[in-house]
Amino acid sequence: MIYWQLFVTYFKIGLFGFGGGYAMLSLIQSEVVVKHAWLSSSEFADIVAVSQMTPGPIGINSATYIGYIASGNHIAGSVVATVAVCLPSFILVLLIAKTWHKFRANSYINSAFAGLRLITAGLIASAALLLINNENFGDYKSFIIFAISFVLTKYAKIHPILMIVLAAISGLFLY
Repeated sequence: MIYWQLFVTYFKIGLFGFGGGYAMLSLIQSEVVVKHAWLSSSEFADIVAVSQMTPGPIGINSATYIGYIASGNHIAGSVVATVAVCLPSFILVLLIAKTWHKFRANSYINSAFAGLRLITAGLIASAALLLINNENFGDYKSFIIFAISFVLTKYAKIHPILMIVLAAISGLFLY
């Protein structure tokens, strides 16, 4: 039963998660934490952090880990969730590739893609707001690490991987 729930849940996330992993985060949180209660909010925040640091798309990384946890630490749960989140995109790309040359100049299609770009920006903003919570910013130290990391990455152009390492070291000393 859990494998079917994982498949349906992640297929739906993959189908409606326009804009990539960050745009999917609010939908994933809604399904995994609120609807199914497979994880707590703090566990979800931890999975998002780990998924950001590991190579690959954040949506697929989080699906793999959540599938593993939700299925009772079985690799089959990881496989089901990962395949389910990728399957809708695979099917849609195949369909679009077969018909794109016929419809690429269609004004309705172009308008639909323009609307999807706006929706994607909104979903990414929603994911950012979702991660601004007590688990991530419960005290002033977390906010200071965030602010310094943002300034150094944005204005001093320090590489993001170096910032991840420096933030981890700061967290070890401060907590």
